[in-house]
Amino acid sequence: MVCAPTLKLKLQLLCGEEIAMGPGKADLLDAIAAHGSISAAARAMDMSYRRAWLLVDAMNRCWVSPLVETSPGRAKSGGARLTPAGVQALADYRSLQAAAADAAGGPLLTALLANLADEPRPRAASK
Repeated sequence: MVCAPTLKLKLQLLCGEEIAMGPGKADLLDAIAAHGSISAAARAMDMSYRRAWLLVDAMNRCWVSPLVETSPGRAKSGGARLTPAGVQALADYRSLQAAAADAAGGPLLTALLANLADEPRPRAASK
């Protein structure tokens, strides 16, 4: 099956060696905002709670202010929510993604895709 050539952009903001924000972390922030807890967000994303918690911990350590705030408890009294800094960081990241996607189109992409093969040629036999 021959697939049409496409461009995939993946924006990652680094804080030292740590990824402070990327597509997966932004999706996790969206899920926390929608579900009100890290565990519910993790379930919605088919991710372990531990993995989600580690991602939240990394984000909270990388930004000047934490992006996610948690409160202990069960059901209605506990959970997690985005802080104002988290809401802003998520909105800014999504805007950056949209701007990058818009900038990646047009004549430069058309020129690149015009010279891109539909499929890679087979590897040359090694000697």
